Amino acid sequence: MTRQTTTVPTTTRWTKLGAAFATLLLAGTLVATANHAAFAQARPSSTDILEALKPAPKTRGLTTTPKQMEDQKFLQTIRGKTRALTLDERTKVADIAKDKQKIDLEVYFDYNSAEIVQRAVPDLMELGKALSSPDLRGGTFLLGGHTDAKGGEEYNQKLSERRAASVKKFLQDKFQISDESLVTAGYGKEQLKKPGEPFAAENRRVQIVNLEVKQSASK
Repeated sequence: MTRQTTTVPTTTRWTKLGAAFATLLLAGTLVATANHAAFAQARPSSTDILEALKPAPKTRGLTTTPKQMEDQKFLQTIRGKTRALTLDERTKVADIAKDKQKIDLEVYFDYNSAEIVQRAVPDLMELGKALSSPDLRGGTFLLGGHTDAKGGEEYNQKLSERRAASVKKFLQDKFQISDESLVTAGYGKEQLKKPGEPFAAENRRVQIVNLEVKQSASK
């Protein structure tokens, strides 16, 4: 008995392969579009930043503790500093900041550079709007620069300091925020946001902390 074979026309095979490829391409496009949309939605607005940095409501009847008075006195000494903070000053600021209102922003920089790239500008504009709002204007804010774990400690320390200073300059140039309102500190790779993923992009960030020191009326 002779077995009959069916020959699939070449054009049919190519049609099926083309359809399969088109399906994969469409699926990939949809995933990329969804990821892009999710990323876009994750970017904080000025309102988001404002809400994150608003001081917690004061509880009636509570008095200022000696430590709080000491912290406020220390913060007054570093406001408007143009030099990099010393190790002791950075450590002290970090201790104060841990209990304050804060938000992390992913600020984009070119590799091995403190120059702010164009795609970082929208986020920084939103930050400037928030810091210029009546609710936050006149306060003192820490701009803490952080890197991932790549590179040596000294290299990352200097780079994070320069990047925090770049953000400060941007805010001053675009929004005329006073020097006394912005304290910069570089922390290199000391405070990874994701310690389990030391090279993750989330570690490369600028953290904004509301230190809550109000400027005097004369300023």
